[in-house]
Parts: sequence; C-alpha cells; structure tokens
Amino acid sequence: MRPGATEIVRLSDVHRPKVEQFFGALAARPEVVGVFHPHPFTAAAAAEVCGIAGADLYAGLLHDGRMLAYGLLRGWDAGYAIPSLGLAVHPDHHGCGLGRAMMLYLHAAARLRGAPAIRLKVYPENQAAVRLYRSLGYSFEGTEAGQQIGWYRFGAGTEAAA
Repeated sequence: MRPGATEIVRLSDVHRPKVEQFFGALAARPEVVGVFHPHPFTAAAAAEVCGIAGADLYAGLLHDGRMLAYGLLRGWDAGYAIPSLGLAVHPDHHGCGLGRAMMLYLHAAARLRGAPAIRLKVYPENQAAVRLYRSLGYSFEGTEAGQQIGWYRFGAGTEAAA
C-alpha cells in the first residue's frame, strides 16, 4: 500500500460503488468465497449492506478511497445480545495488518454498544484467520457446519489481549 488516507467507516449508500468493487474481488477468488460467505458477493448484497440503518454494523476499511477490508457485526437487529462477527480482507492485501485493524475496530464498536461477547465462525483450514483470532484472545468452543465457533468475551484482562 502506498501512503495515503486510511479510515474505517460505517458503510452507507455513498460507499456502494466501493463495496460492489470489493465484493467483486472476493467473488472472483473461490478460495475466499469458500471460507467467508456471510451473504452473496453481488451488487444486490452491496446495496443491502450499504442501506442498513439498524443496530447491525457493516464497516469498510478504506485506503485512498479504495475498500481493502470489510467487517460486520450482526445479530442485534434480530434481538441477539451477542453479535456475530465477519471479516474479509481484499485478496491483494493479505498480510498488511488490515484484518487486525478491522477486528480492533469491531471489538471497540461491540464494547461501546454493551455487548458482553462476540461470536464468530471460522473453518479450521483457514489458519491465518485462526491465528489472528487466537492472538486477539478468542477461545474456540464447539463446531457448527464444519466451522469452529470462536468467542471473545469482554471483561477483566480481555481488552489487554487486543
């Protein structure tokens, strides 16, 4: 990445073209779609996530106006106290620390909203993601549909790990 403006924003209709482009980059990579599939990576899905105005959070990490990471916390709109987290980094920018930056942002957002914990699912073969989640303090308990269930619980000592 070249030097420039970097920010994490809540996605809105103004970001839709960037989200469509990002989703297109994900959809073109079967190895990504095979391990991250919270919804289709289509223009319709981009319009949907950019139009959500409820408590669920869909965020993008932008660098020089280009979306390089995507994160979500959802479940609040369905009445859950503990949100589920999802994360994707643009395939051309893995290993730059963008996933960690997005995770820390999502942790802060969940904590500020009073969530007692965060839940996520990850395929065990997605070792880069598993390492990231473990390094941030996630514990893995059980499986669902071939994925490990990860938990990050807010409380004494957990924020220090992040």
